[in-house]
Amino acid sequence: MHDDHSDLGILIGTDRRSIGIGAVPAVLAALVVAAMVVLWPGDTPDVDLSQLGYTDQLVSAEVAEVRPGGCSYDPTQDCVVVRFTVLSGPTPGVPDIKEYAIVPGSPDFEVGQKVVMGYTRDAEPEFRYAFADFDRRPVLWAVAGVFALAVVGLGRMRGLAALGGLAASVAVLMWFIVPGIIGGEDPVLVATVGASAIAFLALYMAHGFNRLTHVALIGTFGALVVTALLSAATVAAAGFTGFAEEDSFIIAFVGTVDVGGLVLAGIVLGALGALDDVTVTQASAVWEIRQADPSMSPSALYAAGLRVGRDHIASTVNTLLLAYAGASMPLLLRFALTNQPLGMVLNSEVIAVEVVRTLVGSVGLVSAVPITTWLAARVAVRIPAKVRGDG
Repeated sequence: MHDDHSDLGILIGTDRRSIGIGAVPAVLAALVVAAMVVLWPGDTPDVDLSQLGYTDQLVSAEVAEVRPGGCSYDPTQDCVVVRFTVLSGPTPGVPDIKEYAIVPGSPDFEVGQKVVMGYTRDAEPEFRYAFADFDRRPVLWAVAGVFALAVVGLGRMRGLAALGGLAASVAVLMWFIVPGIIGGEDPVLVATVGASAIAFLALYMAHGFNRLTHVALIGTFGALVVTALLSAATVAAAGFTGFAEEDSFIIAFVGTVDVGGLVLAGIVLGALGALDDVTVTQASAVWEIRQADPSMSPSALYAAGLRVGRDHIASTVNTLLLAYAGASMPLLLRFALTNQPLGMVLNSEVIAVEVVRTLVGSVGLVSAVPITTWLAARVAVRIPAKVRGDG
């Protein structure tokens, strides 16, 4: 009978501590929801980008014929005449014939190939359609299907929940962050609030509502604050204009977007994905270490978890570097061909932005390890092993 009362007391005490650690995410969630309500985008501005070469709409088409030969305007130059059959849009079934010079980078057409054509309603009949790109949607759907099968096949219900979190993250990105920035809201504020909402959705949908996820979320928010503050200071000191890339000039045409703030917003969003990974891994590692040795003190548990975190950070930082380098490979090759000194190459804004993105993001990751490990150690030691199954 005494044992029953003792067990009941342990459980009651555990529930109180669970409420305590769960109160912080509840307060953060209320703040994020309130901020999203205030910043929720209204109607996006109606911008005419036809002056920049953008068409009214895109339609599907198919390559019906490919005929190589001399160019009509210069018989000494090789061209290819392509006949397209329009499959959708306002005039399906209408053929369209285009001539393309064969030069490096020109598209390589094959009969039966599906393509995307730009349609300009008010243009002359012979200029209403223009080749925009190849239709890659079937390939993208196939790769997405393989990805989903792999995640669900290995993760089962947890993997399915992770896919739900991924879909929710995309929804926040496309329905809140992007429209909010286009609508004229501060990009940094919108990105930070949106990143916070994504952190909630991704973590709790993938890992459930439990103490481990509470700890990981608080660690993520702490590291996100460090990343945002350091990013703001670095971007201001470096004097980034945001106009290093061609797309920035197109965005500036809208007139309501703070292009300079997009650099900082991109750093904050880019760091979030890796932060989630680090904080969940650290909290889980501390949980497992505590499970293996329930007698460990908070300081010993923190030290053991920190050793795991050092190994994780070493590999994650290298992953960030390679990810950004891979995305910027054509740009790196272009600068290498100019034979400029490395210091001058790094000094150019388009490269410096990626350097800052990598370094600041890495500092955020490093800060996430001690924050999450310390909090996880304090929470884990207060939960009796036999009632810690929710971790």
